[in-house]
Amino acid sequence: MAAVSDPVELGLTWGPARPEPPPTRFHRVHGANIRVDPSGTQATRVESFAHGVCFSQEPLAPGQIFLVEIEEKELGWCGHLRLGLTALDPASLTPVPEFSLPDLVSLGHTWVFAITRHHNRVPREGHPEAEAMAPSRPPALLVEPYLCIEQFRIPRDRLVGRSRPGLYSHLLDQLYELNVLPPTARRSRLGVLFCPRPDGTADMHIVINGEDMGPSARGLPAAQPLYAVVDLFASTKSVRLVQLEYGLPSLQTLCRLVIQRSVVHRLAIDGLHLPKGLKDFCKYE
Repeated sequence: MAAVSDPVELGLTWGPARPEPPPTRFHRVHGANIRVDPSGTQATRVESFAHGVCFSQEPLAPGQIFLVEIEEKELGWCGHLRLGLTALDPASLTPVPEFSLPDLVSLGHTWVFAITRHHNRVPREGHPEAEAMAPSRPPALLVEPYLCIEQFRIPRDRLVGRSRPGLYSHLLDQLYELNVLPPTARRSRLGVLFCPRPDGTADMHIVINGEDMGPSARGLPAAQPLYAVVDLFASTKSVRLVQLEYGLPSLQTLCRLVIQRSVVHRLAIDGLHLPKGLKDFCKYE
């Protein structure tokens, strides 16, 4: 199990001494209306607006993001995706509660929030106002390639949502990067992780399109396995998991970044003399 953690040092990154966690998958235990694809990376609510609670297959490692992209929405319902962590073993939940809020949370040892633009931030004692303010985003030209959340440093590239290539994709992509679209828009990428603290507890953070929303819960038991919780509630119908590279980026990723920086927008990639597989990777991933 990957979630039990030792004390960590400031600036901790993934590397040879700390191997990257395995790819994330959805747990076999989930809400009655959820169907998970054979790869374990896409979850879809097939009917109604409830019974859509999903979990990570394994507990998260400290600093590991469980990142989902909203694939499909369903009109006619009020409410959106909920996200968080639980110290409950999903295999012990028979049946899975109908809702994450309040049903699953009422079982205890669970921290789940509805995704909103101004997410709840929990201030530390003695700093009631400074940390409660919404985090500020630097101008687009000054955005660092890494997202730093407490002691962890995570490549920002795949954290940000991207539209499907089309007539206005170059404009939509800028809106995702600036995080001005609704956080529950199609193609938005939402993630949850925890950061251990020296006192043996952990802070839970939610990330929306590459922006850390700040600590949304404190005092989580860092020594216990912590599973991600994703509730496909109401208008959120389908999500897919996005896999991250925590250490050094792969050669494929480096090639993609060079190509993307050398074209005006993604539609121009089709005109390059490159293998189709590489073009698709540059456009869609």
